[in-house]
Amino acid sequence: MSKVKYYYDPETLSYRKIERKKRRTLKFISLFLLASALFGLLIFAIVSQYVDSPKEKALKRELANMQLQYDLLNKRMDEAQQVLANVEDRDNNIYRLYFEANPIPEEQRKAGFGGVNRYKNLEGFDNSKLIKETTKRMDILEKQIVVQSKSLDEITKLAEDKEKLLAAIPAIQPVRNEDLTRMASGYGYRTDPFTKVRKFHKGMDFTAPRGTPVYATGDGVVVRADNGATGYGNHIRIDHGYGYLSLYGHLYKYNVKKNQKVHRGDLIGFVGSTGRSEAPHLHYEVHKDGEAINPINFYYGSLTAEEFNELLEKASMENQSLD
Repeated sequence: MSKVKYYYDPETLSYRKIERKKRRTLKFISLFLLASALFGLLIFAIVSQYVDSPKEKALKRELANMQLQYDLLNKRMDEAQQVLANVEDRDNNIYRLYFEANPIPEEQRKAGFGGVNRYKNLEGFDNSKLIKETTKRMDILEKQIVVQSKSLDEITKLAEDKEKLLAAIPAIQPVRNEDLTRMASGYGYRTDPFTKVRKFHKGMDFTAPRGTPVYATGDGVVVRADNGATGYGNHIRIDHGYGYLSLYGHLYKYNVKKNQKVHRGDLIGFVGSTGRSEAPHLHYEVHKDGEAINPINFYYGSLTAEEFNELLEKASMENQSLD
């Protein structure tokens, strides 16, 4: 029960009951509610600065997860760059060196992106710096990978060419050791068997019985298989590419024809004594860029060290050739 209040009336010399007017009561209630509302808003504003709403909490969780993902992405890029750096080092100092290719300059491998601001659309966000740096690192890493990929493609091509070169070089003896009677004459000045004049002998003479197999000394294409060259009789010429050509003279007969592809070790003909020849033997020459060179320097593919030394000793003797 609310307390009843009185006031003293001097005119009547008595206490009179205080009557509260209805309008005043409503005004009082309105002021109270307004003050309560303002106070509530003030409290809410203060509290909201320290307490997140469910939506804000969800956004913050999403942002934290995004930052975590970017951190993980940067760590993975660090690992990828370490692996790529190792490949680049081997590429420059092993692969390209082995195949006699120029190393790729560091500035070419790690060049950035100049000119127009490529990352303008990533500005204006709370984490713009993180996003821009990560995107830039990704772009540079992608470029490095492209450069390295092209380099490895080049190395693959060089390796294929090197393999073809090694297969093409005349690298074996054209007549097997067990089929030889003897190594009659080597490369250099020798006595001509017909004129007895000392002249330059452009190849090596392998003495063997008529019909002894003769083998291609490297991969190539038969460019001649005829007796149209003076002195050589029935002979074969194989173009090995890379400037190499081998010649097999005084044959008894052929086992190949012009334009036929052959591989090292293929049977191409048989020893004979056709043309300007004193006895059955194979006259063998190797040419590089149109010049005759000493064939003995190319027998690493078929002879042991002892056999090669013996062949070298016999080939060095200045005796009479057989053609």
